[in-house]
Amino acid sequence: MAQPRRMVVLRAIVEDYIRSQEPIGSAALTKKHDLGVSSATIRNDMASLEEEGYLIQPHTSSGRIPTEKGYRYFVDRLSTVVPLSDAQRKGIAAFLSGSVSLQDTLQRAARLLSHITGQVAVVASPSPAKAKVLRVQIVPVSSTLLLIVVITDAGNVAQHTLALSPQPTDITLADVGSVVNGACLGLTFAQAAERVRSLKSSRRESVALLEGLAQVFEAMGDNERSSELYMAGASHLAHRRDIADMAPLFDALEEQIVLMKLMSALSEDTDAYGVGVAIGSETHTPELLHASVVTSGYGNSPASWTEPAESDAGHEDGGGSALGGAAHANTAQTGMAGEPRITDDADTEPGKMDDGDSVAMPSLDGGPGGSGESSGPVAFVGSIGPTHMDYAATIAAVRAVARYLTRAISSYDDGDGN
Repeated sequence: MAQPRRMVVLRAIVEDYIRSQEPIGSAALTKKHDLGVSSATIRNDMASLEEEGYLIQPHTSSGRIPTEKGYRYFVDRLSTVVPLSDAQRKGIAAFLSGSVSLQDTLQRAARLLSHITGQVAVVASPSPAKAKVLRVQIVPVSSTLLLIVVITDAGNVAQHTLALSPQPTDITLADVGSVVNGACLGLTFAQAAERVRSLKSSRRESVALLEGLAQVFEAMGDNERSSELYMAGASHLAHRRDIADMAPLFDALEEQIVLMKLMSALSEDTDAYGVGVAIGSETHTPELLHASVVTSGYGNSPASWTEPAESDAGHEDGGGSALGGAAHANTAQTGMAGEPRITDDADTEPGKMDDGDSVAMPSLDGGPGGSGESSGPVAFVGSIGPTHMDYAATIAAVRAVARYLTRAISSYDDGDGN
């Protein structure tokens, strides 16, 4: 859009429509927002926004509502995410701390996120393919059968039997178990299988056992469908005014494999400090045409890092804060920043904050800025709702729950590893 004021007008329309779910007119917009121009000027801006595809007018006598393109522009330029209050944070911690198992934690997380957002919440259990090996145990159960037990960094315990005749001696099993544990610590199942096979050349007396272990690791890693989806909040849809538009979403919720692929890809295809947001047709799922999906990974993910802090530094023209736009079409950058001051300065870049505030994004080592590497999330948590959802609040809630799930998994790791 050519003029920054139009972006401000669009933002105001989206915010008002999210709150009221009623078409927004120029007169109401002028009364609610200090835009510094007349209603007639706003009306001209709205007409231009409609021509450019950001707004539509449902009826000739009504105001305008955002299109999918309008929501995308708004989400890509979110500069403020509603922070959770101390009470909300403590409530989340208290609710999840009462869990008795990882599965209970994930179920609680889904119910909690649904309660916070008033939308459908989806939480996936850690994917076996992404889990990292923490400990391997080889347990003889008969003269020709071994039980292979693998504890992962995602808090899961995977078990697989291995038939082997003749069975190695107890001394050999202990020796191979020690070597495999040392060689495979922190590797994925696929990597562990490859590493174990590489040991065969130096341990010819244990070739059959090592090959069997490699096949077990591959089977565990290929067991992608063992990931479960925990959902809550579908009943919220039944009470919406736009139930007709939301009805197809019920069909989408039944297609768990489709949701798994969509939300898993979205949780990985984000900026290092953001969450994935897909709006309407961006989901490539017909049943979600009138819905939006907000997703974040948990585990080895950005959601586990500390909340972005405000910096005292001045505004960086070089883009030190990435709040001026999204890194790609489906990413919403989220940072805690002061509300942008409305401006009619044609030189101000749309979406940039004009009040001198900037956001210091955390680095992987917990400090602001810097660089590092992440091995990616082990699973995802997300919220599904109408395209007119409260994006800022939903993003904050998804990120908060993802952080707590990351900490929960870490606690399971510590318990298993000690």
